[in-house]
Amino acid sequence: MSDPLYATNDVDTSCKELLQQAYTAFNTRNIEAALLCMDSDVDWPNGMEGGYLYGHKAVHDYWVRQWHMIDPHVEPMSFSNDDDGNIVVEVHQVVRDLEGNIILEETVYHAYLVMQGVIKRMEIRKATPLVETIESNALLAQSDH
Repeated sequence: MSDPLYATNDVDTSCKELLQQAYTAFNTRNIEAALLCMDSDVDWPNGMEGGYLYGHKAVHDYWVRQWHMIDPHVEPMSFSNDDDGNIVVEVHQVVRDLEGNIILEETVYHAYLVMQGVIKRMEIRKATPLVETIESNALLAQSDH
């Protein structure tokens, strides 16, 4: 049995509910509700430019900035565990520009470390930061014309 001070990362009902609450809060742009699902010192990926953010304020500021540029929506499709004990969520991600046009639609995987009932770390299992993917897609679209 694992020590609850370290991690409770089985995909049990409470972890699944916590993560679903976080996704719902993100999709409805309720930053405060999303942050309540996270440890105050959360390690959060910067899906736009790459790298990591640390803590509630950094995540808050990042999302505010992100939502002024794009309109992302992430829908959890399934929950599982990886070999390292992370909770892995298969996510259908749709990113729109601010006019509502789809600029990216894909399946990504988010890996979470949940400790003491809150998200301690999230990792995006995708090689390319979102900005590079969007820029690459825009260049491909321009070359088609």
